[in-house]
Amino acid sequence: MEKKIVDTEKLEHQLGKARDVQDFWRDNELNLREMTLAEFLQELLTAKGLKKGEVVKRSGLDKGYAYHLFGGQKQNPSRDKVLALALAMKLTTKETQHLLHYAGAGALYVRDHWDSVLWYALEHQMGVVDTNLLLTELNLRALEL
Repeated sequence: MEKKIVDTEKLEHQLGKARDVQDFWRDNELNLREMTLAEFLQELLTAKGLKKGEVVKRSGLDKGYAYHLFGGQKQNPSRDKVLALALAMKLTTKETQHLLHYAGAGALYVRDHWDSVLWYALEHQMGVVDTNLLLTELNLRALEL
């Protein structure tokens, strides 16, 4: 059986059809990789052709703190800080869900008012400032940076 990278939905389908979880692991070794938050951030920077300094500036995060996230010295940042990075990197909602996973933060849930605004902001490639303005207009709390 040829090994190749597949998307999450295909993996979920394969897992549902698998007769044994260890067979699933063996057949999907390339697709079952855990990275650190710093490794995933670096992968995103590379894939999107972004500069770390540019992302840090657009995120509104403390410069030293943000560089520690990228360097792996800080782990488990607040969900708000992760979302600020996602907005600054102009991630898709799918990429953001993955970023939240690697940060150990809860996924966005569109049935939640606050989360739905963040989802909307990501879909419309809004920045951190504009997202916070929208949250404030809707009487919701702004991202805590």
